[in-house]
Formats: sequence, C-alpha cells, structure tokens
Amino acid sequence: MGARIIQLSEIRALRRGPACETQGRKPEPRLIERFHFWGGASERRYVHTVYDLLECPELSGGTFILARRDESGRREVLSIGRLLHASGSLNLAEIRQRGANLGANEVHVHLLAATDHEMKLVEFDLRAGQLAATTGPMSPTQTHH
Repeated sequence: MGARIIQLSEIRALRRGPACETQGRKPEPRLIERFHFWGGASERRYVHTVYDLLECPELSGGTFILARRDESGRREVLSIGRLLHASGSLNLAEIRQRGANLGANEVHVHLLAATDHEMKLVEFDLRAGQLAATTGPMSPTQTHH
C-alpha cells in the first residue's frame, strides 16, 4: 500500500471547475469525491474523508458524519458523532450499525483533531452548524413596552 500526499487546496480548486483545466490539470472525479468540507457554527470548515458505508475501513479515532447521498449528489446529514473506542473494528461496527439503522450510505470522517478535547469541539461545532442550517437564522426576540 503506497502513500499519496494530497493538497486540499488543489481539491478546492478542482471543485471550482474550468479554471483548474487552464492550469494544465484535469479534475480526477474520484479524488474530488473523496473529500468533503462541512461547516460548523463557528464558520470553520472541516475536511472529511468520504467512504461508502460498506467500504469504510476500521478507524481508531476522529469525528464522523453519517450521511445519505441521493441520486442528484445532494447529501443529508443523519448523525454526527465521535469514535470512542480504542478498537478500530468496534468503532467500525458501531458506525455500520448506526448507519444502517438511519439509512446512511456514506461515512464522512474528520481525522485532524489530535486530542479527545479537540474531537469534542469539532463534534459540537458541526452539530451546532447543522442545527443552524436546518432551522435557519435566529430572529431577535421582540419585546413590547
């Protein structure tokens, strides 16, 4: 198994479209689909590696999003959580079971949080960001005197 260094700035450029082709690069569809950025309530963006639910490898740590991707490519977040076990196979079993119960077909994993505390912050930020996205902006409370 070989390693490959991927520049996330190149993935962003490839997603933007034709401009990258003028620089002599052609988009690699599988590479573009391999990563997805999700935003948190803090407006930070977190890069996630995307796996098919049944092709997800064992994972020993990180934050995950279970999503359903439809035929048009639209993704719906079904669950957000953290990998809690030292055993990668136990984490994978829990992800697959929860994903199957929810009807997920993708697992998005954020692996860049180094500590449990950082993983909790990412998890809560993503959850709050998804809540804000589904409920819309909060309106100020109006009071009458």
